[in-house]
Amino acid sequence: MKFAVIGSGLMGRAVAYDLSRAEGVEKVGLYDFDLELAEEIARKYGNNITVAGKVDAGNEEEVAGILQEYDACVSAVTYRHNPGLTRAAIDSKTHFFDLGGNNDVVAAQYAMSEEAEAAGVTVIPDCGLAPGMVSVLAAAGIKEFDKVEALKIRVGGLPQNPRPPLNYQILFSSEGLINEYWEPVVILDNGVKKTVNPMTGLEDIEFDGIGKLEAFYTSGGTSTLPDTYKGVVGFLDYKTIRYPGHCRLFKTMLEIGLGSRSEVTVDGARVEPRKVFRKVLEKNLSFDDPDMVLVRLIFEGVRDGADKKLVYEIVDRRDTRTGLTSMMRMTAFPVAIIAWMTCNGNITRRGVMPQELAVEPQFFMTQLKKRDVNIKIIGG
Repeated sequence: MKFAVIGSGLMGRAVAYDLSRAEGVEKVGLYDFDLELAEEIARKYGNNITVAGKVDAGNEEEVAGILQEYDACVSAVTYRHNPGLTRAAIDSKTHFFDLGGNNDVVAAQYAMSEEAEAAGVTVIPDCGLAPGMVSVLAAAGIKEFDKVEALKIRVGGLPQNPRPPLNYQILFSSEGLINEYWEPVVILDNGVKKTVNPMTGLEDIEFDGIGKLEAFYTSGGTSTLPDTYKGVVGFLDYKTIRYPGHCRLFKTMLEIGLGSRSEVTVDGARVEPRKVFRKVLEKNLSFDDPDMVLVRLIFEGVRDGADKKLVYEIVDRRDTRTGLTSMMRMTAFPVAIIAWMTCNGNITRRGVMPQELAVEPQFFMTQLKKRDVNIKIIGG
């Protein structure tokens, strides 16, 4: 098995780390526009089967030429490149997986399903943490019920030692963070798709040993789940977990326009507020402190005529041995596992498809456990 990883940022390096150590892998190529960075990351996170190369992720022809020597490609660059990378993968007959994060981009990828199937290619978008891993866990839990009345998904990446005022640190791209807080949120209500505003639905939540937290609606986390399970699951939603007070403070900054892409004039120059906001966040919230990821899926429904409740819960912390943050592990390992499963023959469907339909949950969960990602199951 040979894998190409495009992008040598935080998630790309963790994908390369995992695949370089996976069973049966012969080669991992890490590609980036910055060749020196790719080479440095390949040395630090890879091994003797890891190579580095230069690529422009926006050049489909160049990407397709590189992918011809690989069985599968994982995109770890910003989601705006994913439609072009998907086309390049189909042209080169290479399986393709990405971290997703934008509903419009994913819809554009699904429009290529017939071409992917004809090329014998599997394409699965949105394979990170959330969207991503939680979709496979959702599929696993839903199978335990005759009827699912509600599924509530709660996920958050947090510093272990919060610093005021936002009690947050940048754990993935600042653009992705703003997008989650800015774009519409899709849920299921009475089995029907419904759109709600981000940063609403504020609720209290608590984890043992961590204490009181808050959760609120953010975009993208449900991915394709509302389409897959409409009419099957009564209520389904996704909320992001943060330390108390974060939502109110961050929402205020967005409400005054700091997330806007509409340019304003500053000292005679046209400036996009979102670009400035991104840089400010990166400068002031990049602490590199130990982090943790919290995941909780709550299923409520009926099994064998009786009411049933099931909870899947994960508390994951930074791996001091490898230097991988918890967010890197929890985002990169799922996409690496799914790419590996496809090349290993565990996923045989072709075309563009959601992971909740393509991935066998129990095998996937076993692979997570091998990586010390442990799922606590309550009930069942």
